[in-house]
Amino acid sequence: MATNIGMMDSAYFVGRNEILTWINDRLQLNLSRVEEAASGAVQCQMLDMTFPGVVPMHKVNFDAKNEYDMIQNYKVLQDVFNKLKITKPLEINRLVKGRPLDNLEFLQWLKRFCDSINGGIMNENYNPVERRSRGGKERSVKGSNKIPKSLQTNNNHPPSNSSSVGLTKASGPKPAKAAEVQALSKELADLKISTDLLEKERDFYFSKLRDVEILCQTPELDDLPIVVAVKKILYATDATESVLEDAQEYLNQSLGVEAEVEGNGEQEEKVGEEEEEEEEEEANTQA
Repeated sequence: MATNIGMMDSAYFVGRNEILTWINDRLQLNLSRVEEAASGAVQCQMLDMTFPGVVPMHKVNFDAKNEYDMIQNYKVLQDVFNKLKITKPLEINRLVKGRPLDNLEFLQWLKRFCDSINGGIMNENYNPVERRSRGGKERSVKGSNKIPKSLQTNNNHPPSNSSSVGLTKASGPKPAKAAEVQALSKELADLKISTDLLEKERDFYFSKLRDVEILCQTPELDDLPIVVAVKKILYATDATESVLEDAQEYLNQSLGVEAEVEGNGEQEEKVGEEEEEEEEEEANTQA
């Protein structure tokens, strides 16, 4: 089993779109963001599908919406890791914050791990909807009483009675309707292309940010003022306020202190040189 995967492994270059498609297809969900899996319930069910019977699904809270409930899910996940002798550390305090970078990285690892079991072949007898339901009622991953659109079962349900009646009354769409459908289909195709391009661009810049983060975590550079300032920006949790000013202020203060120390050092060195010159002149005079 691929439990130890290096940061430069190809697993960490899998895009968010592919990760979300993998989750939605296997668990019959409709997630649109990786942050929606921050509760740990999705990860528990992925392992439940890969290793049937190992995960106590009755302990997994799909309604977890606060950090305390999420942590309970990750405790279940940690117990499963221990049973399977998985040495991957769970950074729970970071995952429950719902930060995209942390959750994406963990889901990338999880996909690689699950794909390494039985060649990634899905268990055809596994019913994800039934497994995550409790008392006959499906519970959402984000914990709202009304099941959010992103977590509704992604099944091909038959059309409702009203739509089927409408179809039986007409043998097919009218010419005007057909033209409208064709125009909408073209618009949808264009939007999909634009979305794919935006996702590729987003993943490109994400990989750059990840490279910067790895570089900043180098022990030899960890305490440098510029590295600390960059980390302030990378790990800012408030999306409504820019931390650039705080980072710049910290950097200016740090560099100002260093400049002052260097200035004092140069001044002392200059004074020392002047004293040496005076001593030499005095010695020459006496000679």
